[in-house]
This record gives sequence, structure tokens and C-alpha cells, in this order.
Amino acid sequence: MLIKILGTGCAKCNRLEQLAREAVAELGLTAEFEHVTDMPKIMAYPIMSTPALVVNEAVKVSGRIPSKDEIAGWLKAAGQP
Repeated sequence: MLIKILGTGCAKCNRLEQLAREAVAELGLTAEFEHVTDMPKIMAYPIMSTPALVVNEAVKVSGRIPSKDEIAGWLKAAGQP
């Protein structure tokens, strides 16, 4: 599973990455993380604001920090065949 955090490295972006990492650990999943800070790469995704969470190239949320439970739900769905 590939998880991308889209954002410039602000506190909200870092918090989103921390929550995603915690959710992955709690679910016992294996995931690769990438923090995308390059604005042209961020703009390639259909988002209007950061931070954004992308799981396996699908944007799950942007412009807010979701709860860890929300993130866990998206990760469970993405981890199933």
C-alpha cells in the first residue's frame, strides 16, 4: 500500500502523517509513506487545499485532518483485494 501525504510540511501535514502511521501500525498493515512537498506534484491531484491523504493514488481527504478512525476505515478498504 502506498500512502502519500500532500502538503508543504506544515504542522497539519505532519499531524496527518502521524495519524496515518498510527492507523497503519494499529491495523498491522504494511505501507510505504511518501510526503509530497513539491507544489507541481501536489497540483497534479484533484485537490483544492492541503493537507491531503492519498492511498494507492486515490485521494481520500483534503483540506482537513480526519480522525484516526476515518483513516483506518480507508486503509482497511484499500488493503482488501
